[in-house]
Amino acid sequence: MATSSPEAKKQKTLSKANVLMIGTGEYTTGFVGGQASDSDKGAGVVALTMFDLRRRGKVDRVGMCGVNGKKFPGIRAHMQKCIGDVYAEMDLTCDTFPSDTELDPEAYEEATKDFQPGDVAVIFTPDDTHFKIALECINRGMHVMVTKPIVQTLEDHHILAKAAEEKNVLVAVEVHKRLDPFYADARDRARSGLGNFQYMYAYMSQPKHQLETFKAWAGKSSDISYYLNSHHVDWSEWTLASIARPIRVTATGSTGVAKSKGMDTEDSITLTVQWENVNDKTLGCAVYTSSWVAPKSDVHSQQRFFYMGTQGEINVDQAHRGCTVSTDSGGFGSVNPLFMKYTPTNGYFSGQGSYGVRSFENFIDACREINSGAKQPSDYNDGSLATVHTTMQGTAILEAGRLSLDADGKPMDIVYEGDGSEPIGILPHSFD
Repeated sequence: MATSSPEAKKQKTLSKANVLMIGTGEYTTGFVGGQASDSDKGAGVVALTMFDLRRRGKVDRVGMCGVNGKKFPGIRAHMQKCIGDVYAEMDLTCDTFPSDTELDPEAYEEATKDFQPGDVAVIFTPDDTHFKIALECINRGMHVMVTKPIVQTLEDHHILAKAAEEKNVLVAVEVHKRLDPFYADARDRARSGLGNFQYMYAYMSQPKHQLETFKAWAGKSSDISYYLNSHHVDWSEWTLASIARPIRVTATGSTGVAKSKGMDTEDSITLTVQWENVNDKTLGCAVYTSSWVAPKSDVHSQQRFFYMGTQGEINVDQAHRGCTVSTDSGGFGSVNPLFMKYTPTNGYFSGQGSYGVRSFENFIDACREINSGAKQPSDYNDGSLATVHTTMQGTAILEAGRLSLDADGKPMDIVYEGDGSEPIGILPHSFD
């Protein structure tokens, strides 16, 4: 007879988490513009994961909060079609805020009042709303996971970190690339045997039809660098922790396609970041490029990087895993089941090993451990989670990039106290 592992037995003794999902868009539900998204996330990620965690005994109550309650009947029908009718034993019960007849941009305030300290908030909303929503949840005593970028300014990041410490809650960024086995292995190799940092080039794109998906906020409240460069910037901060720190950012952009669609934003943004190696003050350079005007291809998102240290180099192509699928309805494509495995096994959702799922499950497990008294939020500042306290360099890089673009490409210096690793400010570079 099979026996449960010690970890499985421990999980069964922990209280279940109550989860409030804030944001009802593509990543949460897969529902965009009144229909299933035509990206690789048509069934969503967050809601599907939470319903499966409930099936497996880790989550109890599930709530969902948006701005336009009139969307909820369509969202419920979509989730029934893409989740309830596809996977066995999925309970889709979900409290929704605001009501189905209301339009309320501050609905999250009432929604959080309906939850308790120790409950979990998962925030997937436009970038410029992250700060106020996260702060509201923290002040309610909730543990909070926010999609990247956690905030858009270093000042706001410091405020969230202080609030999280005062309330003794866990606050983290959802950066699932840390759980991609290719990226995680590259990080460990870079840290263990490639010496000081020398050079990195990273590229990430999405097809231009995604501009329609993001037209409500593209160029109004955020840009493609915050949205996509944030992945590889976070990988660099995670990888180079205690090895190097970013000290200067220069940004350039490409324009034309988005503006032709009436969106006043860059098509592509490149950040050139100067890193300083901690042990000897030598310099390295990283170039991060992101775009949302790529042509439709065999993948939804091109994702790759080249990393070179003083003792070796790594190439990673995340978009092509050696698996291709061709169908009459969908044509030819390179697929990545390591991110999300939507195809059921014997009628059940079987994507628990996918890094898109594990990113949330690891956070839920951590919150349950903290609520039980077995762990403290500070225990997760060891790199096991991308906590608010360990991701400030990434926010500084992204904000400095935006400031550089708005200053016609002027370099921006990231300021520290002495040899510290936590940035305290951003200043225009002086060439004097």
